[in-house]
Amino acid sequence: MKVVCSKENLLKGLNTVARAVPVRTTLDILKCILIRSQNDKIILTANDTALGIETKIDALVIEEGVIALEATFFSSLVRNLPDSDITIESGENDSVTLYCEKLKTAIPGKDADSFITLPDVNTENSVTVSQFTVREMINQVVFSISDSNLNAAMGGVYLEVFDNKIRMTTLDGHRISVRVNELNGQYPKMTSIVPGKTMTDLSKIIAGDQNKEMTILFSKNHIIFEFENTKMVSRVIEGEYFKIESMLREEYETKISINKRQLLECLNRAALYINESDKKPVIMTITDEEILIRLKSQAGLIDERISIEKEGSDIKIAFNPKLLIDALRVIEDETVDIYMVKYNYPCTIKDSEGKYIYVVLPVNFTEE
Repeated sequence: MKVVCSKENLLKGLNTVARAVPVRTTLDILKCILIRSQNDKIILTANDTALGIETKIDALVIEEGVIALEATFFSSLVRNLPDSDITIESGENDSVTLYCEKLKTAIPGKDADSFITLPDVNTENSVTVSQFTVREMINQVVFSISDSNLNAAMGGVYLEVFDNKIRMTTLDGHRISVRVNELNGQYPKMTSIVPGKTMTDLSKIIAGDQNKEMTILFSKNHIIFEFENTKMVSRVIEGEYFKIESMLREEYETKISINKRQLLECLNRAALYINESDKKPVIMTITDEEILIRLKSQAGLIDERISIEKEGSDIKIAFNPKLLIDALRVIEDETVDIYMVKYNYPCTIKDSEGKYIYVVLPVNFTEE
């Protein structure tokens, strides 16, 4: 193999596929990135067997070939080369020589035949959607993925496509996050529980451009994300997801409309008074024209009042402020509506159009 490509393109490709290189593995070949040259392209592939990523970059292909290189070292080496074109040439015994300006360096490679390539997946249905939309939706729900191993489904994002909508749902036992967006066109019902790591990695490498699209392909055991010159193939989490609809209450006894920025800033201030050994909740006392937010801990006491619009009954209810903060900071609306039933029932933050729903469980509290 002998190819010439720019450092910028090579480094971008390496950074993309590096997310599929396992941090820990007993198989040395999985620590490698496969480099294949053909048809004026370099094809970079990494695969940890649960997630595989393949991307193509432009190159001058002088001689086609394939080699596997240790991912961490090779990426670091490329990062520290001059900002110029790089020539990659493989030789006998899987050796590789790199040339860049006046620099020449030789590194060992590995036999490409032992690399575990991406699986061939027979997809059943697919949907085309804006990369920007997918990235925004992931960032708006990923924080409520559970890090517990007790239930595999809680470690993923429930991805649904139906009619002209795409919906993502996550939950961790203390809250539920739901985001919905409209699609261009009608689609059959498609569902998949995608590992949280896959979705987090995806959000970091797709474009923030509303005009750039991606295709999501569904199958029984895998899901594929294709965008520009990149393909991600991920195993899905097996099993049925939770019956979310039964957890989303429509009835309420108290509804408040409140300025989101004021509430978020207030909760951020209150959270400063919480530490690991003294996890006190914020207590919210809601009356006709205002909400009193109070937190008392070993660090001190904070009381703050915010004007509101209220429908229904007065209520006193307590929360872990972080759960509310996580939801509020990804909502773009200037004013948010919060629905409550009783002090020991979940509260719901949602908009009138059904684009987002955040359900947060309250915590027990005692008056001090």
